[in-house]
Amino acid sequence: MNFPYFDTPMRTCLVLLMCMASLSCVNHYPMEPSHNYSKRIKFLVMHYTAIDYQKSERVLVDEGGLSAHYLVPQSGDPSYQRSELEVVQLVAEQDRAWHAGNSFWQGRSDLNDHSIGIEVVNVPRCAAAERTAKAAAGQEQKLCMYPDYDPQQVQLLIALSQDILARNPDIGPTQVVGHSDIAPGRKSDPGPRFPWYQLYKAGVGAWYKQADVEHYWQHFSTAAPTTALMQQALRDYGYGVDVSGQLDRKTVAVIKAFQAHFLPWQVHGQADGKTAAVLFALLHRYKPDKAQARFRDYQALNTAQPAASKRLGHEQLLASYPAKALSSRKDVNNKYRFKAYQGRGEIIIDNVNAVAAELVVNGQTLNIAKPLTADTQYRYSLSKRTRTGVNSLHIKSVTPEDAQLHIRIPAPVLTQRPTPKRFEQVDALINAEIEQGFPGAVLAVVHQGELVKLSAYGEARKYHDGGEMMATPQPMQTDTLFDIASNTKMFATNLALMHLVSQGHLDVSLPVSFYLPEYRGQGRELRLVSDLLEHSAGYPAVVDFHRRDNQLGEQFYSISSDWTKQLIVQGVPFTAMRKQRHLYSDIDYMLLGLLVERISGMPLDAYVESRLYAPLGITSMMFNPLQKGVLAQQIAATEIQGNTRGGRVHFEGVRDYVLQGEVHDEKAFYSLAGVAGHAGLFADAKSLAQLCQLLLNRGTYGEKQLFTASVLDQFTKPSRSDESYGLGWRRAGNGARKWHFGPYASAQAYGHTGWTGTVTVIDPEYDLAIVLLTNARHSPVMGTEQQYQFVGKQFETGQYGSVVTRVYEAILGL
Repeated sequence: MNFPYFDTPMRTCLVLLMCMASLSCVNHYPMEPSHNYSKRIKFLVMHYTAIDYQKSERVLVDEGGLSAHYLVPQSGDPSYQRSELEVVQLVAEQDRAWHAGNSFWQGRSDLNDHSIGIEVVNVPRCAAAERTAKAAAGQEQKLCMYPDYDPQQVQLLIALSQDILARNPDIGPTQVVGHSDIAPGRKSDPGPRFPWYQLYKAGVGAWYKQADVEHYWQHFSTAAPTTALMQQALRDYGYGVDVSGQLDRKTVAVIKAFQAHFLPWQVHGQADGKTAAVLFALLHRYKPDKAQARFRDYQALNTAQPAASKRLGHEQLLASYPAKALSSRKDVNNKYRFKAYQGRGEIIIDNVNAVAAELVVNGQTLNIAKPLTADTQYRYSLSKRTRTGVNSLHIKSVTPEDAQLHIRIPAPVLTQRPTPKRFEQVDALINAEIEQGFPGAVLAVVHQGELVKLSAYGEARKYHDGGEMMATPQPMQTDTLFDIASNTKMFATNLALMHLVSQGHLDVSLPVSFYLPEYRGQGRELRLVSDLLEHSAGYPAVVDFHRRDNQLGEQFYSISSDWTKQLIVQGVPFTAMRKQRHLYSDIDYMLLGLLVERISGMPLDAYVESRLYAPLGITSMMFNPLQKGVLAQQIAATEIQGNTRGGRVHFEGVRDYVLQGEVHDEKAFYSLAGVAGHAGLFADAKSLAQLCQLLLNRGTYGEKQLFTASVLDQFTKPSRSDESYGLGWRRAGNGARKWHFGPYASAQAYGHTGWTGTVTVIDPEYDLAIVLLTNARHSPVMGTEQQYQFVGKQFETGQYGSVVTRVYEAILGL
């Protein structure tokens, strides 16, 4: 029956009156209630309409359109003509409304059959979507600003939801969801401004307990769950995501939907520790069995990781008695070498059941406890017996004959002992150039385990956004952070790869496709991981994904990190055959960064910050520092007018303000959300000096070992075809890169440079490391529209070699 001129309540009354007058509405069949049934309605789905009330009503009411059970108007909407806000019912709850579309939640698909849908008028301001090749391929192109929901509207929504829950008891807290939860990637409503927490406080929907979040955060802050474990936990909660172990586009969309619901202040799509802690806290509260199962999985994986790391050891020397394999040449048994510096060092004895032991260091017997106690650890200083360089340990005897003990000698840690007079010529050069207009620098020099120089020069920022000189420039400090550009390749991606190789998780001689199965076609199957490291895979130097007019065509334009990664893995064509030549390429290291993420199951920044830097006590090296609590004033500025080269370069969305805390590299910033294998790391000179000491120690720092000496040798060994290339590291060789390493570097020296004005040198022969960080690009740009250069790069300090040379002369006394 259809009563087009009456509203819903009037139609309902008429139907009831007619039923009372007609036997056709009366059930005459005998009723024997069954216990085997459930209510049809299982879910309550929240939407926004994204258009005003009048347009929403037409879309949801007119034939051929969509529908929902309820429509909640918004205050101040000119198209809403009634004097007071009122909820409008469009479809009876027992009927099927067309609001969910292709959807999934908690094992059920096509949620139109099982849900009540509420549309809330809320109009975001979105940039128009571009119908380009990548949009057709599914890349998100809209950038939307979401307004707050109207308070009066929210109160109506709460009252309506409470009524719906009272009538539909099968809708539990985790079954009150948003359209983006049930259709992630396809839908973004009700948006990150939706008042989920306010609804929860009124008894509508789920939320987490902060104490549970803190409990899980204690674990996940240092070691986030793997991608596969996050996928399983999200699926346990209700999301439709495959457990593939790959941080693919669908997984990112699901994580963004989850964050928009429960962490609306950080919707970035990364499976970080905070997101994991909130997810596990929700499972803990609403699905405790699932929470326990997933946390057991996490613990199993997390205990497996230290077991793999333990094979690396936690020190530069681990000697056990009795030794597992004794030689028939008696004088070689139970003797060991270790690195130390005069007046420094410590020995750790983990005694199992020995009563006495005679230990000799550099020919001198140690005075240790007599008798030794079983199952006891002893620590003794070696400061009176060590010398700078190679030292010896001889386990001369242990009693009784069948006794066991383990001996550890930690690697040296960096100590600070400035020696300013040695570096007067270095200071004179840099200070003179500061007077002539060079912006600023920080120089750190490590020699024989000591930070013998850490000096700041000039200003961290000199210019306003418009290019005018600041009346009071920001001074450079020794702890100022720098955008280290391509030094990211070494001190993030390469260290991560060396760590993974040392743990047995990566073999660089295998094809890339062994770790990235989708890396196929056009000869990709032939490319080895080592080809990427040596820059001999045949990729072009760069692809400007951030520009529509990039060299590969508009189909390679991307401002989405997820889409860019797909283009890198499956799209970028080769410009040369494998091993045809060495062509330094950012694409190589973008791929290697993705390789780290795939093998580790963690975002690159989370992996290096938690697994490499944190164990060494380094807290000031990170990607996206402004998102992690660092102030812009603590960071050296780079280009004055964004990425415009003084107004000469233009592309959609180009930054035109002073860059300070945002990665300069355009591909990393625009196309990879600030985290990339080739660029994006910010660091201070002292932290980099600490990592240089780790390298000089051949992989160990104190009691932490990040990679083995053999892996370091593998990565720094010269390429057969060009001795200036190692696996990632650039090498001094026999003078091939004097502009970088200077004339005095040994043939074993290695390091890297960064476009922003950074250089590192590690020279094992002299037990020396040099870290020069400058903001050379924070200077005017001179020249024509096509031929131009940064003034700062014309100074000797900005070209590295002269500063490096004077440091060597100071160290070597030349």
